[in-house]
Amino acid sequence: MKAWVHDTTGDPDILQLRDRPKPEPGPGELLIRNRAVGLNPVDWKFILWGHDAWEWPHVPGVDGAGEVEAVGDGVHHIATGTRVAYHNDLLKPGSFAEYTVIPARAAIPLPAALPFAAAASIPCPGLTARQAIDKVALWPGAHVLVTGASGAVGGALLQLARARGWVVHAVGSASQSDRLLGLGAATVTDYRRDGWKEDWAKRARHQPLNAVFDMVNGAHAASLAPLLTANGHLVCIQDRQETAPLPAFSTTISLHEVGLNAMHAHACDRQWGRLVAAGAEIAQHISEGLFDPQLIEVAGFDELPQALARLKAGPNPGNRVVVL
Repeated sequence: MKAWVHDTTGDPDILQLRDRPKPEPGPGELLIRNRAVGLNPVDWKFILWGHDAWEWPHVPGVDGAGEVEAVGDGVHHIATGTRVAYHNDLLKPGSFAEYTVIPARAAIPLPAALPFAAAASIPCPGLTARQAIDKVALWPGAHVLVTGASGAVGGALLQLARARGWVVHAVGSASQSDRLLGLGAATVTDYRRDGWKEDWAKRARHQPLNAVFDMVNGAHAASLAPLLTANGHLVCIQDRQETAPLPAFSTTISLHEVGLNAMHAHACDRQWGRLVAAGAEIAQHISEGLFDPQLIEVAGFDELPQALARLKAGPNPGNRVVVL
């Protein structure tokens, strides 16, 4: 098979297209013939960082969509030819190839009418957003703030939060205001405007925030903790809180971290079942025109390093995928 590989760490331009042995699925695994590959920030970050668990040369990539080519021993619920999307373990050979082996429990079934390019946009952005949403127990009408709302995860989170009946306040790029409002935001705050946090502190006195979803970093999330009302939720999607951001027994907020790929090492089959069902629901909603996959680029497989470099350079008001 053809695969994009790298022999050392670096920027996306170190990737080389080479012939590699076609893998075979082991027990509990599937071999997927990739038809589309979703590109995510975690891809270029780990190409740059590397990992001690990798064998070299390494095939990167965590998200893909295609057809089941072969099934491993013990897999009885998925037949060959089934259309699926997936989020693969980043410690294993990945999706930047014509074929990828994945755990059978990670396969998201797809509607027949859903294009593979749209399907490849679901796993990392959509399931990360769904994990973040599920961290908090809120009611219709609850007010939440979403930073980094202009990105792929932010856009998915806006749509999922709107479906819960929450009032969603987006913090993002002013140039994306119309798009964010269309995705479900009730208000849009320009993150480049000086004093926006202070303005929100004044607003929160009259309209308390029940949750903050932050996609910047831990320090940024901590700076927003004072905006939360009693028993509110601070959800970190790019980082975590190493120490409590507020004094004990003040607003008694809950702290949450989100890490989708950690599911591979730590989640049970039932947890995977719920996550896959959530992905299948998003796929169905895309096919029905009820969920926007936010595709901003669909490139060819031979352009993958260049498309990944564009993702790294940004801006990324949505998803970039490549098709085979």
